[in-house]
Amino acid sequence: MSLKRCVLGLLGPTASGKTELAVELAERFNVALISVDSAMVYRGMNIGTAKPKPTILEKYPHALVDIVEPETSFTVSEFIRSADAAVLESFAENKTPLLVGGTMMYFKAFREGIAPLPPRDPGFRKQLRKRAEVSGIPALHTELQSIDPKACDKIHPNNYPRIERALEIFSQTGVPMTQFLKENAGFPATTRLSCDYVEFGITYHRREELHERVKDRLEGMLQSGFVDEVKQLRQRPGLSASASSMRTVGYRQLWEHFDECSENTISETVKERILVANRGLIRRQMTWLRNWSTLPNYNELSSSSTLNTVHAQLETLGVQPIGNLVAR
Repeated sequence: MSLKRCVLGLLGPTASGKTELAVELAERFNVALISVDSAMVYRGMNIGTAKPKPTILEKYPHALVDIVEPETSFTVSEFIRSADAAVLESFAENKTPLLVGGTMMYFKAFREGIAPLPPRDPGFRKQLRKRAEVSGIPALHTELQSIDPKACDKIHPNNYPRIERALEIFSQTGVPMTQFLKENAGFPATTRLSCDYVEFGITYHRREELHERVKDRLEGMLQSGFVDEVKQLRQRPGLSASASSMRTVGYRQLWEHFDECSENTISETVKERILVANRGLIRRQMTWLRNWSTLPNYNELSSSSTLNTVHAQLETLGVQPIGNLVAR
């Protein structure tokens, strides 16, 4: 099968080797890398997000990395607009876009599209934050329950950014967010971008292997200065634990640790909290992948799949090898 305009997706759980595989593919194919990671979008969050090193990013640029400050919310709709723009830019450069990451909600939204949502309302958000400070975030969750119980069932009582957005949409439209999304369906990537879309999902059949990889990676992050990175972020006057960026696994647990004490030494208890959160994240990511395994144009890659296996699949799709281009 040869595709004229094709977008590729490379998905996988935390620590599954997505970035390494994407870089290896970029060595062999004329692809443009586009990050699909809800934490790598933030500047100053490098170690705890396992962001590619500057030398890698310089040689193999990743669109949608380091594009907003950690004080800023980055919504799903903003991701789609940014990803679509990066895809179109890749097409203009005669490259095949390769989306790579582990934020499954972003992948789903990119693939299926979402309703065009109302813009942010700074005044409403300012008032809502004051209410949250006085009454607490769970009180806002209870308010949302009376307005949009279906949305509320999917939002944790302490997940302020999602509660804020749901209440904001209701305030602006007069209808619950669930109803608004149902009545204003978006367009899938194939329609929005006039292209074919093919996904490759990395699957680990032995989850324990992933858990060990996460454990080793956390030790490496701590040795590389993860603690100092979080302490520097805590010094930013506009940043708080309620920010979307600080809900990222690892950052959240270390922020809470420093709220309780000022010691630089991270105990085994704190490490275990981070590992437990990572295991929960992996479980959710794997559930997404299992649910997508029967989708058209979805290809499952086992953790033992070799680069040559993926290489052969991309050649079948008609993705241009570097060797067929003018010498660099």
